[in-house]
Amino acid sequence: MVEDNGSIRTLSVDIGGSGVKALVLDITGNPVTERARVDTPQPATPEVVINAIMVLAAAQGEFHRVSVGFPGVVRAGVTETAVNLDSNWIGFDLEAALSQRLHKPVRVMNDADMQGFGAIKGKGVELVITLGTGFGSALFVDGKLVPNMEMGHHPFRKRETYEEQLGRATLDKIGQKRWNRRLEKAIASLQRLFNYDYLYIGGGEAVRVNFQLPLNVKLIPNITGLLGGIALWRDEKRP
Repeated sequence: MVEDNGSIRTLSVDIGGSGVKALVLDITGNPVTERARVDTPQPATPEVVINAIMVLAAAQGEFHRVSVGFPGVVRAGVTETAVNLDSNWIGFDLEAALSQRLHKPVRVMNDADMQGFGAIKGKGVELVITLGTGFGSALFVDGKLVPNMEMGHHPFRKRETYEEQLGRATLDKIGQKRWNRRLEKAIASLQRLFNYDYLYIGGGEAVRVNFQLPLNVKLIPNITGLLGGIALWRDEKRP
């Protein structure tokens, strides 16, 4: 067991529908390595994704523990949904499997939740959405997470979900102009639904946003999903 001191390094991993990213954070959550990325293998089964993580980990140097953001519902390290990956993830104990391969303690949470920890101020109602292959979401109240809020799969408009209306496949199909109009409507809808103090928009497609955002809405860089990895180790009481 590594002592909790300034020498502890955390390998932070973000699993996405199109890419798997990683970097190492110091004890304060600052990066000490460059962000590395590999394409998500297809089909994205647990075995091949873990192999991709092993390749990234080997290139990141020394680390003592691992944080993983996963695109689906995660409970006690077990992945319960994986809409944009592979059906073999359902009921898969990613925490145990990756710990066994890396010989390090591992903690796993939903990727939007992890990105949220890297973005929030910790005051009031803060909502995070991620625009990528799918549509991720995370809700925080005074810095406390409401876990596994899969808002992307709830109806938004025209009997379609947020993910169906705003996911990457739709963006490629309808183009940026129409996609931005839809996103603007989504932001207005989410403000009425959550009455949030702040909304943070991240993910790989956030760079496509090209309209004037409300004052309480902020774009966050894609690296935020990795920076939030330090938060998984703040509660050392977790078994």
